[in-house]
Amino acid sequence: MSEPLNNPQLAGLYPFLAADRHDSEHLNTVLLESVRQKSEESLAIKQQFFRECAPQVVAAAQALATGYARGGRLYTMGNGGSSCDCAHIAVEFQHPVTAGRPALAARNLADDSAMMSAVGNDLGFAHVFLRQVIALVRPEDMLIGVSTSGNSANLLSAFAAAKLLGATTIGLTGGNGGNMRLAALDHCLIVPSDSIHRVQETHVAIYHILWDLTHTLLAGTRGSAAKEH
Repeated sequence: MSEPLNNPQLAGLYPFLAADRHDSEHLNTVLLESVRQKSEESLAIKQQFFRECAPQVVAAAQALATGYARGGRLYTMGNGGSSCDCAHIAVEFQHPVTAGRPALAARNLADDSAMMSAVGNDLGFAHVFLRQVIALVRPEDMLIGVSTSGNSANLLSAFAAAKLLGATTIGLTGGNGGNMRLAALDHCLIVPSDSIHRVQETHVAIYHILWDLTHTLLAGTRGSAAKEH
């Protein structure tokens, strides 16, 4: 690092870089300590969430399994990094990497760039998921929305439409849950942290566990991929 940081906001986030030039050994020590603190914080938040919210995770998995048993499909939606998580969720369900687990229908609503840009241009970005929910979602389907703040307007309007259609709604969020906590979702999983990174890291663990539990619950009714083919 050749120059100290002059930006007060960055200096607040990385005080060890805002001071005078440090020798490389000291800087390396400080960076290693930062890694330790962040990794321990990430682990602690995950442990707290699953200690307090394990029954809610199981209930959400049971709802997913019930929807699939009824012939439903899973739809996911999110913005930015949360959209990437939603793509990850859809791929996990469609293409299970664990041997013997069948593919389950899932679609990330942000994947259709033509639809997203058309609706965003004509009606506004708040409608990009709503219009797709109205067109695609059925009562037996499930809708997962991921937002670290819980305040994404395009998710909230889509959730409201899905509820009216009778679909199962599942939210993954953080902090105090934001408006998603107030949206009367069937299941709202709230990570107790104001750090976007720590919330996102816990979301990954949540949806991997949801995926595993859903397959476990469906094992008696769907069988394995080997039996199906």
